[in-house]
Amino acid sequence: MMHSPFDIRFDIPPAPVSGKPLGLRLVAVTLVPAAIAALMLAFAPPAHARAKPPEGFAPVMPQATPGHAADGAIFNVSAGYAGLVEGRRARAVGDPLTIVLVESLTTSKSAAGKTQKAGAFNVVPPTAGPLSFLNPNALKASGGSSFNGQGNASQTSSLGGEVSVTIADVRSNGTALVKGEKRLLLSQGQEWVQFSGIVRLGDIDADNRITSTRVADARVEYAGNGSVGRASREGWLSKFFNMISPF
Repeated sequence: MMHSPFDIRFDIPPAPVSGKPLGLRLVAVTLVPAAIAALMLAFAPPAHARAKPPEGFAPVMPQATPGHAADGAIFNVSAGYAGLVEGRRARAVGDPLTIVLVESLTTSKSAAGKTQKAGAFNVVPPTAGPLSFLNPNALKASGGSSFNGQGNASQTSSLGGEVSVTIADVRSNGTALVKGEKRLLLSQGQEWVQFSGIVRLGDIDADNRITSTRVADARVEYAGNGSVGRASREGWLSKFFNMISPF
């Protein structure tokens, strides 16, 4: 049996040979790392808790307009013309506007249940005759069951702030698809707000602002990474023990 140079140098006695068959030891060596890897994949953090923000929220560039031919005229539509009624409101692909986040959601749920059941059985034997030796108390039986359950759940969520987005697509019915993001690089990590939805161009005010409550199919994601975000999340091994815990 060969020993490592450290065993010879420090006079460490060789490890005793285990009595288990070689096949069982190989199976254990193979299955234990596989089980650990499976647990890490099963309890991996969700997509919103990963290091990088999702793609697809980059600003949309405006469509290129053909150059105006030199004809000596002063009026030029391609130079940023805006009508008196429309003004400077966002209406074309690539125009920016501001989404005012005023999301507030409160939910509450309560449930209760109660059941009860009781029964009794009693036989009185005759006081005379061949059955007089029976004890009346031994022929009595009764049973009952009851259940009482109650549950309450409540949740309150709120989100405020502003995020600027750009128009990605204009539809023929006067609506537009908007999307955008805001990223903040802090000393302890990165935070980002991503927003997308469908707005009605008529709801945009003169300052190119619209509240998030007027956005259809709104999708808002606020997440971050870094040491603070990692410290606020539960580890995969702790999740595993909490799942199998009977208490």
